[in-house]
Amino acid sequence: MTAYKRCKMPVNQKNQDGQERKVGVEIELSGLSYDDLVTHAAHLLAGTPELASRYVTRLETDAGTYTIELDSDPIKDLDLADERFPESIREIGTHAMDVIDFAAERVVPLEIVSPPLVMSALDDIEHLVDELRALGAEGSREAIYFAFGLQLNPELPDLQAGTLIRYLQAFGLLYDWLKSRHQLDISRKFTTYIEPWSGRYTEKLMADDYNPDLQTLMRDYLQHNPTRNKALDLLPLFAHLDDVLLAEYVNDPRIKSRPTLHYRLPDCDIDNPDWHFSTVWNDWVVLEELANNAPDLSSLRQAFRDAQKFNLHNLTHSWRETTDTWLRQHGYV
Repeated sequence: MTAYKRCKMPVNQKNQDGQERKVGVEIELSGLSYDDLVTHAAHLLAGTPELASRYVTRLETDAGTYTIELDSDPIKDLDLADERFPESIREIGTHAMDVIDFAAERVVPLEIVSPPLVMSALDDIEHLVDELRALGAEGSREAIYFAFGLQLNPELPDLQAGTLIRYLQAFGLLYDWLKSRHQLDISRKFTTYIEPWSGRYTEKLMADDYNPDLQTLMRDYLQHNPTRNKALDLLPLFAHLDDVLLAEYVNDPRIKSRPTLHYRLPDCDIDNPDWHFSTVWNDWVVLEELANNAPDLSSLRQAFRDAQKFNLHNLTHSWRETTDTWLRQHGYV
């Protein structure tokens, strides 16, 4: 596969075991039939497809197992040949499923879920996305009901409270800036599953003396944000760290335990020739750089606290504008 070398690498590329950090990628799209997407992805990723169930295909590659699926559990699990259906329904099952298939592939997103990839291999995703665009893949802009996303699941450098605090502070500071760059389509703006964190929680997070232990950090977050429907979802990470504590606040079978953040904010704008996977990833790297630069993180946190004050500057400038100016002045963009 051609190496584009467009994806930047974070300043901290190793995990706590000294191995290269990994990231999982989830891409929602339309414009191709399910079978065509499987065929093209198998070719582009040099993988061997294996049908796991209706609308779920495992793609074995040298980098690990990709999953290609229709992002709707009821349709994936539907079997009109099931004996629990009346005989009249079972007799027309094949024809009915053809109709369901036709409708589903135009309304429900298809999804490609990567295995955990070493960050230095992310240009393979860049190549995949660009090639799928050329083949006719479509993103959020093609219809009002297409609220398609591109999600990242980056592994953390370590699981210490101090590290997690820095990443959460960096995201809280950059949320408005990231949203202005990567969550543009109106269909996504109307959804509720990529909400910002509670304002009261963000203010607590930015306090000059905020330095909790891991359990206190988790409780602080969960008291204000007891849902997976956040632009940066921490529940998979919390399930990995302390599933008993998490269960005190949230009981959702969709939460999958993993030692990663779950970044859900960006649109998938795959049919836009000016949009690339690396556009999203490289802005995440800005967050990585800020989280790993203590003096700059402290400086921007102070700017955030100053922005809460009542004065003429704050009345005439948004936090997004302030953030953008600060990032440019400090050489981040």
